[in-house]
Amino acid sequence: MPKHLPTVAIVGRPNVGKSTLFNRLVGKKLALVDDRPGVTRDRREGDARLFDLEFRIVDTAGFEDEDPQSLPGRMRAQTEAAVADADVALFMVDSRAGIVPLDAEIGRWLRAGNTPVILAANKAEGRAGNDGVLEALELGFGDPVELSAEHGEGMVELFEALMPYIDAAVAATDEDEDESEDGPLKLAVVGRPNAGKSTMINRILGEDRLITGPEAGITRDSIAIDLMWNDRPLRLIDTAGMRKRAKVQDKLEKLSVADALRAVDFAEVVVLLLDATLGLEAQDLKIADRVLEEGRALVIALNKWDVAENPSSLFQGVRKALDEGLAQARGVPLIAVSGATGKGLDQLIQAAFETRDAWSKRVSTGQLNRWFERAVEANPPPAPGGKRIKLRYITQAKTRPPGFILFGTRVDQLPESYRRYLVNGIRKELGFGAVPVRLTLRAPKNPFDR
Repeated sequence: MPKHLPTVAIVGRPNVGKSTLFNRLVGKKLALVDDRPGVTRDRREGDARLFDLEFRIVDTAGFEDEDPQSLPGRMRAQTEAAVADADVALFMVDSRAGIVPLDAEIGRWLRAGNTPVILAANKAEGRAGNDGVLEALELGFGDPVELSAEHGEGMVELFEALMPYIDAAVAATDEDEDESEDGPLKLAVVGRPNAGKSTMINRILGEDRLITGPEAGITRDSIAIDLMWNDRPLRLIDTAGMRKRAKVQDKLEKLSVADALRAVDFAEVVVLLLDATLGLEAQDLKIADRVLEEGRALVIALNKWDVAENPSSLFQGVRKALDEGLAQARGVPLIAVSGATGKGLDQLIQAAFETRDAWSKRVSTGQLNRWFERAVEANPPPAPGGKRIKLRYITQAKTRPPGFILFGTRVDQLPESYRRYLVNGIRKELGFGAVPVRLTLRAPKNPFDR
């Protein structure tokens, strides 16, 4: 998340529900709410979240036309300052009371400034606010967002209205920040016993830092070692070998495997080390599956390449088996290495950094929805029972791993095959590669359901 959050200022005459909306967006009752007008006097700020949008919200005093030296006049000056500093102003009116002269005056003042304005008609639940919503059009800010701050209705529509402004502000302030450059790359090395994990790490370090030998299971604790690789910080984590659960009888080995799984949870990228002399086994796929389930980025290394027989056909066979066995992350990087000779280790570390970059990547909502429109046009969603599934838009909710929210109607009936089509498109078209991608489906609430 960017260090500087975009700012949204809520403005309007007293008692239209500004503080109620503020409390809903920050998720706490920070602002006092009462039926009497003028309860809020100072600017109150909080960190707000609306689905994946994160921003700074400012609750302002009710805008009143008073002498600048009076208390209401000084409150108005605070409101003007908040709007001037904001990336977007949310102009709130009361749809039940209709538009009054003070609303029109606030509208004229907002139009004279440089801050973009979104008009919101609050208390629009039921039919009592219909006339006020129509009246709000005369303020000259286009169609108002109809919402109920008290009941939480209209939040999807508010999200749609705010999204372009928040997105633009994030892009402007976050242009020079790179999420992938925030500390050492935390790289855990996992695999079956005796795959050569400690030997490979010693070769990367250039010293015999870890005990190695022909016996399986020498490493018991997860060992973290910090180093610099091509002037970039790296934290390597060696883990105990993971055998099939049925074969793990010894209590100490059980603790070692549990420790290795914890190391996976704390890592950013996980290298699964295979033994080229043994090929790919079912246990390797289980380990890979566990890594992806935890949302970690995965790179696979084929070790002991210097002593492998028929290396070319072996590599192709492992590649094919991985793509079939790891359908949820087809195309995971596969690098041939040798812990004994050092072959391929530079490419392995480089692939790990590149994979973390993809794992940390954020795509702007505009770019994402341009891709989304093309994808839906090329392959429209099915119509189960003759009723269309309408997909409205998509947005990225998080990174590490990348998570997306898809908004639409009847999305609960979207087939798993279509969800896979979209996830594969996100990976391929938007540069996420083979990292795990989460896609959540969400439908706006219908106020008439009840």
